[in-house]
Amino acid sequence: MFASLLAYALALGLAAAIPGPGVAAVVGQSMGNGLRSAMFLLGGLCLGDVFYLTVAVAGLSAIALAFSGIFTVVKVLGGLYLLYLAYRLWQSQSGLIESATARRQSDLAAFTSGFSLTLGNPKTIIFYLALLPTVLDLNRVGLGQWALMAVVTVVVLFITLTPYAVLAASARSLLKRPKALRRLNRSAAGIIGGTGLLILGQAAMSLARGA
Repeated sequence: MFASLLAYALALGLAAAIPGPGVAAVVGQSMGNGLRSAMFLLGGLCLGDVFYLTVAVAGLSAIALAFSGIFTVVKVLGGLYLLYLAYRLWQSQSGLIESATARRQSDLAAFTSGFSLTLGNPKTIIFYLALLPTVLDLNRVGLGQWALMAVVTVVVLFITLTPYAVLAASARSLLKRPKALRRLNRSAAGIIGGTGLLILGQAAMSLARGA
């Protein structure tokens, strides 16, 4: 089992490290709202990965593909939310949310955004529903092995993606002047908005293929 876990961890780490919507969202969130918010978004990404891992292990891949229309809707909603977040960052004078209530709401929104982003991310879907069965014999994965794989999933994703968030947050912390921070916010808005447009474009392609 150790060899299988290691193979899974390496494959997941490689897939996560390749820049895509998840990496872009983490970087943009960290630049725009800070490291704390990026960690909540990353937590949502992890939950989405564990969801797909569960689907794959439970042998529900065919059912998931049959309900691909639902995932397309989730993808559209996630893309629209990222565009909304990009708009908020573009308009923000500081990007900092001072009140505790607003911070909690922002943290929940970031977590939810990360989860919805993963549900609609084609790279994640392909990894768990198509590539994972070539790495592991999923028919031999029991409850205990699934639990270990879920822990490995969270650990690998945090180890792989946290450096992106830390570097982006460091860039933010170096720019304290309002004018410089506003430029940084708009750069982050561009990254997040571009990610949202990419997701919406992928959803449109999926709908076009299904038509």
